[in-house]
Amino acid sequence: MSPRMIELAGEQVLLLPQKALYWPRETTLIVADIHFGKAASFRALGVPVPHGTTAQNLDALDALIATHAVTRIVFLGDFLHAKSAHAARTVGAMAEWRARNPSLQLLLVRGNHDKHAGDPAGVLGIELVDEPHALGPFALTHHPDIAADGYVLAGHVHPVYRLATRLDSVRLPCFVAGATRMVLPSFGAFTGGHAVTPEEGDRIYVATEEAVHLVR
Repeated sequence: MSPRMIELAGEQVLLLPQKALYWPRETTLIVADIHFGKAASFRALGVPVPHGTTAQNLDALDALIATHAVTRIVFLGDFLHAKSAHAARTVGAMAEWRARNPSLQLLLVRGNHDKHAGDPAGVLGIELVDEPHALGPFALTHHPDIAADGYVLAGHVHPVYRLATRLDSVRLPCFVAGATRMVLPSFGAFTGGHAVTPEEGDRIYVATEEAVHLVR
C-alpha cells in the first residue's frame, strides 16, 4: 500500500490508505470514528447485520502497528457506538487486544457517541480527554467546528467524496484538508459515510485500498 506524505502545521504526516493518519515524529497513529459495538447495537434492535466488525477493527489496528513504528494511538472520538458496546463479548475482545499491546499509549478524545455510551472499560487503559486536546501544533477534536488553538484534526463527519465519469461513479472515503483543520475518514468497519462538498481552498485526498490520491 502507498501512503501519502503531506505537511500539516509544519509537521510531516502520512495519510494512510487504511483511513488513518500517522505522525512519524511522534510515532503516533490517529484514527477517527472506530465505533466499536455499532453492529451489535443494530442487532440488538433486530436489524440483521454482520458479526465480526470488532475483530475487523482490531485486526486493522494490528496491521498498522505492524507496518509503522507506533507507540501511541489517538482516537478522535466515537470509540464506542452505544451502551451495548459494553457487552462482555465486545469488551473481552478489546481486552485481549490490549493485553497483546500493553506498552501502547491510548488516548481518546471523547465524541458525541462516547458521551452516550459511557467511557471505555478501565481494563483497556485509555487516557480520556475532552475536546479540544493540544498535542504539538495540533488540536485534537471530534467535531470539526470546535474553536481551538492549533491545527484541528477531527472526525465525526465520516467524509466520502464522489468521483464520477459520464458512465459511472464511486464514493470513496477521504481526508478533507483545509487551512485550519483536517477531517479524517471514519476508520471503523460498518460506519458508512457522508458525501462532502469541499469548501474554497479544501484539498481532498481519497483513500482506495492501495493508495491515497489528491483529487482536488
